[in-house]
Amino acid sequence: MAGSLIGRDMAVDLGTANTLVYVRGKGVLLDEPSVVALNTTTDEILAVGHEAKRMIGRTPDNIEAIRPMKDGVIADFEATEQMLRFFIRSVHRRRYFAKPRMVICVPSGITAVEQRAVKEAGYQAGARQVYIIEEPMAAAIGAGLPIHLPTGNMVVDVGGGTTEVAVISLGGVVTSLSVRTAGDELDASIVAWMKKEHGLMLGERTAEEVKMTMGSAFPLADETTAEIRGRDLVSGLPRTVVVSTAEIRHAMEEPLHTIVDAVRSTLDQTPPELAGDIMDRGIVLTGGGALLRGLDERLRHETGMPVHVADDPLTSVAMGAARCVEEFEALQQVFVDQRRRR
Repeated sequence: MAGSLIGRDMAVDLGTANTLVYVRGKGVLLDEPSVVALNTTTDEILAVGHEAKRMIGRTPDNIEAIRPMKDGVIADFEATEQMLRFFIRSVHRRRYFAKPRMVICVPSGITAVEQRAVKEAGYQAGARQVYIIEEPMAAAIGAGLPIHLPTGNMVVDVGGGTTEVAVISLGGVVTSLSVRTAGDELDASIVAWMKKEHGLMLGERTAEEVKMTMGSAFPLADETTAEIRGRDLVSGLPRTVVVSTAEIRHAMEEPLHTIVDAVRSTLDQTPPELAGDIMDRGIVLTGGGALLRGLDERLRHETGMPVHVADDPLTSVAMGAARCVEEFEALQQVFVDQRRRR
């Protein structure tokens, strides 16, 4: 019996933008957007993940596509619980599976109440035991940093809802900062800019596409232009506008500044010995935001530190949590202590 139980432990990176589920011994079996489509009249769930994301901004009155996670924490408890349950079921095809142990990643700035909500959602979704790990710690493990050594490792994890900055040494977080400015804020700043400068209304999916294809944090060698479609605020009709990459960068300036500031103030709080280590080893950039062109350049420019982008920034948090599941006993100390937070 024990053998069949062991393979069922799972790690969940419950992100604002995407949720990844890793099953022990099997790898990442699920990587879907954290979106749920609900029928508001009957309260039943119509779609989850990719299918639900395609519905954002395109639904009739009785259907609502919601993102139950906001700023890295649960905004809609019931939808989150349903989403988790759906994801777990799609990973475990058999209905009578043993209740798994579950490691869930949370932002480091999360309150005790928000943390309890995450654990509760895990238990409601069918976990036997829920362990919590802070995202920067998971990101550091996933990026392959030697977290147990007495040297300073600095991680900047730019996700969908939060940017986590942490300095880790001896298996613990020495200093950390979690700001609720990340990918979603960058999208929102593009929407606001297009509205103000061009009188054009964009949907959130279009804004995200613009950020991914044209966004940059540092001047590029070849600045290009592209057409963006939206609805004209004056005439109410669809319209196309041509914008340049420089303009999009300008639009995202404020949230980018907040992210850079978070890195600077964390460096400011770092003990001098560890700051010296970081100067040698550099800062590791993970999370979906690490894919924004020129963000590493920008941080290098502003802090004077070497900056490396993790090998697979989108999955490093999930892979870190996965290693905690695989080497449960060895890495137990990195979980947030249950007693301390009660």
